[in-house]
Amino acid sequence: MSNTPYDIVIVGAGFAGMYLLHRARGLGLTARVLEAGTDVGGTWYWNRYPGARVDIESMQYSYQFDEDLQQEWEWTEKYSPQPELLKYARHVADRHDLRRDIQFNTRVAAARYDEGQAVWTLEAEDGSTVQGRFYVMATGCLSVPNDPNLPGKDTFAGPTYVTGRWPHEGVDFTGKRVAVIGTGSSAIQSIPLIAETAAQVTVFQRTANYSIPAHNAPLDKAYEAKIKARYPQFRAEAKKTGPGFHAVFETDSVLDATPQERERRYRERWQQGGLGFLGCFADHMMTQEGNDYAANFLRDRIRSIVDDPETAEKLCPTNLIGAKRFCVDTNYYATYNRPNVALVDIRANPIEQVSANAVHAGGEAYGADILVMATGFDAMTGALLAVDIQGVGGARLQERWAEGPSSYLGLAIKDFPNLFTVTGPGSPSVFTNMLPHIEQHVDWIADCIGYMESRNYRRIEADADAEDQWWDHVQEVGAVGLKATVDSWYIGANIEGKARGMMPYLGGFPQYCEKCETVAAEGYAGFKLA
Repeated sequence: MSNTPYDIVIVGAGFAGMYLLHRARGLGLTARVLEAGTDVGGTWYWNRYPGARVDIESMQYSYQFDEDLQQEWEWTEKYSPQPELLKYARHVADRHDLRRDIQFNTRVAAARYDEGQAVWTLEAEDGSTVQGRFYVMATGCLSVPNDPNLPGKDTFAGPTYVTGRWPHEGVDFTGKRVAVIGTGSSAIQSIPLIAETAAQVTVFQRTANYSIPAHNAPLDKAYEAKIKARYPQFRAEAKKTGPGFHAVFETDSVLDATPQERERRYRERWQQGGLGFLGCFADHMMTQEGNDYAANFLRDRIRSIVDDPETAEKLCPTNLIGAKRFCVDTNYYATYNRPNVALVDIRANPIEQVSANAVHAGGEAYGADILVMATGFDAMTGALLAVDIQGVGGARLQERWAEGPSSYLGLAIKDFPNLFTVTGPGSPSVFTNMLPHIEQHVDWIADCIGYMESRNYRRIEADADAEDQWWDHVQEVGAVGLKATVDSWYIGANIEGKARGMMPYLGGFPQYCEKCETVAAEGYAGFKLA
């Protein structure tokens, strides 16, 4: 790797890194992307487990910066599967000739800021370095798998697979006894397909999750044509909704509705499928009573699908609906009606150890030939803290964030000049349609750098007071309603020793965008430029 000082060094060649590279070129700046994998795609490069697919409709989970691309690309399904999303990412890389500025097989280990030179030096695991005036972490919110150290896991004789780092050649489960640890989104997507060929699937569940059917199907061509005929307006409408995706979000209270009206709306949303389910009333996340109506409806659906009453009750979540990640599935609950699928409640019967050919829980040994770790991610901060980032005066991000990942707008951090994060802690990020939010962040960063270049500014840094005020605001908004009352990865509860605090901004995508636009219009208020 060359030590040539680039204008911008970007870590990550997913949708964020690819688009930022494109924008940097448009500004006439030199840019280099460092990527740990062998190709572009980010999330959709690494997550290749069976059933992996997006939970936002394909027509919305896509780039909008290239109108010709929007019109020309044809999705095959309502919810795109991983192979198609990876194909799309590769197509964009080809279309804009991005790979010539991407360094693959390069995992960044450290980054240090030189105050005298106003330059960042990034060091890869192989010891090579690259320098840049601006440094952007485009590493994604869910990119570092949480791989808990189960007692005896290293003694397991068969292969162990982590859903977030799935083998590119795939896995053959035919005739195998498979132990799946976890029942989050990746497990909910993969278990039905694993069960189709495995001899036995034993699912170890700590916390039951709410999931709603996707009702996935081939993409309706008439619907596709209708959207493409008004794509700009369609996108603009989506940006006005709280989560930034196009759906019907009602404004009335679930508490004011009659039982008949609640039942009617819930059934309609269940038949529609997808993440818009909770949008049938405005205030499910504000009161326990309102939340219970939706939760009870879904528990009744689970009981109606799962034949065995005991298994059905284990699958019925007892926590608030919407407080943890709401999942979208295809035949998840029905899979437990198969004779080769069993569910173990490890909250009641914790895993004691893993041996050479079994997982031991509650005094029972469950035979296994393959172990699948579907245990989620070190969300939002995992990839950022995996790099030893040192700013002004040797300030270490790992130490700075020991008590919580404070940042200004999820974009910048005090004492770390010219460092930007895409959809970092303090931005709406995982509470939104990620791809449009990525574009919003990349455009803001690119416009900011363009502003600096046109005025000969060489350094930008979040003001300490502005950052503190924003982070306090993020916590205040996060405390409204019920979201923060449940232990979830949104507040870092899934990682032992991780500081607790609401990491994503709950104020809504439109409000956040307005704040970002105001900051820029006021000459980047809340930032120190030099």
